[in-house]
Amino acid sequence: MAIDERELGRTRGYDSSDDAPPGSRLERIALAVTTWTERWFPDAYVIALLALVIVSGAALLIGARPTDIVSAVGDNYWNLTRFTYQMAMVILTGFALAAAPPIRRMIEALAAVPRSGPGAIAFIALMSMIAGLLNWGFGMMFSAFLVMALAARPSLNMDLRAAAAAGLLGTGSTNMVGLSSTAALLHATPASVPPELLAISGYIPLTETVFLWQNAVLIAAMATVGLFVAYCTAPRGAAVHTAESMGINAAALFADSDADDQASAERRPGDFLSDHPALALITGAVMACWISMQIWDNGFAATISNLNNYIFITLTLAILLNFRIRRFLKAVAEAVPSIGAVLIQFPIYAAVAAVLMTAENPAGQTVADYLGDMFASLASPQLLPPVVAIYSYVVGVFIPSAGAKWVLEAPYILQAGNELHSHLGWLINIYGAAESVANLLNPFWMLPILGLLSLQARSVVGFTFIYFVFLAPTVLIVGWLLGYTLPYHPPVMP
Repeated sequence: MAIDERELGRTRGYDSSDDAPPGSRLERIALAVTTWTERWFPDAYVIALLALVIVSGAALLIGARPTDIVSAVGDNYWNLTRFTYQMAMVILTGFALAAAPPIRRMIEALAAVPRSGPGAIAFIALMSMIAGLLNWGFGMMFSAFLVMALAARPSLNMDLRAAAAAGLLGTGSTNMVGLSSTAALLHATPASVPPELLAISGYIPLTETVFLWQNAVLIAAMATVGLFVAYCTAPRGAAVHTAESMGINAAALFADSDADDQASAERRPGDFLSDHPALALITGAVMACWISMQIWDNGFAATISNLNNYIFITLTLAILLNFRIRRFLKAVAEAVPSIGAVLIQFPIYAAVAAVLMTAENPAGQTVADYLGDMFASLASPQLLPPVVAIYSYVVGVFIPSAGAKWVLEAPYILQAGNELHSHLGWLINIYGAAESVANLLNPFWMLPILGLLSLQARSVVGFTFIYFVFLAPTVLIVGWLLGYTLPYHPPVMP
């Protein structure tokens, strides 16, 4: 939906630049930044192109040949094609699952808990962070639908922009320190680790990463800070931009997808299989059997943390819980418009990653190599975790990857850990936490949620920027202090 939310709000008396004084300094700052970004922040596609220009300029500065940079862009432009399709399927299957009657009722029950707009925004932040710990894909879609369910309650007077930003907290804080931590799961599965990396890291079980008590403290610290910022930055009174004031029909998301299919006169004889539950139940049962086999062979955590498996599980549940193929297909069709931004922008980020990591100068070094060497040279055993976090912030802003780029960066990060005798599992956790927090600045991971909510990145980045300002130092400080409690363990070969 192409809506200039600020102009629409101004015509209806909701322009945040001339609202009554908000209730807190953080709220005033968040609204001021949001007012600026709504006016000046470019489209997310433009941000992606600017990132490509910046990293290309950096590659030229270190001596990479222009032809190598151009080749890196063209040769790798479609490297994220598979991931792009996966993300589109996350949106489609997640929408279809949330539209299923049992899930819709569960989300509606949760949406009945908050009693005020600021309370609702804090509640969204909490649920988003909890869902992100379980699985980043699930957390992303669950948060979007919870926002819509709460936005459908006009009595809350909830600001949709701040609510959407709170819904991004799972992706922007906890998703890479929980059960779907890509790096932690990789090192806990030695057979999946490239031999060159395994020689550096050894076998690192989950007890040395996500199940450390220090990791629980880190999660608690991020959750506390996130909830504080969510509540304090929530607009109040005349400053609120509700879904209704922005021309967005939040209640339509939870309309019965079979409501217009009840009249039997509309049914053709050929629709029998689409309308009858048998086909959906048989198909879902077969799919569920395969999932059970995967869990039996690989374990529950490893199975649900594989993106393909996650999509397959979501698809299975969506088919089963919608109960009829007709209902399932209608829900998918309603979700299709929200994936356009994903399809057009993700290839740009593939090009950014390629320039950063493959465009070499005559000495054989890339921009990523220089960044890694610079940060590693500044570290000591206890300072290495926060230095890794700073590195992850910088690179994560340009290359959002849900941990996929860890395989490329792990060799020099973990080698620095071995040389400085820093706990390798803690480096993995801090790297993941920082990469998640960097998502608060990059529109890449905002696209699926914003697409479903019919919002633009400029509408929420003012709020997510405040989250970043508070969460970034939280990860640095906690990572540094708790690093003193973790002794170094040499790599253990499986």
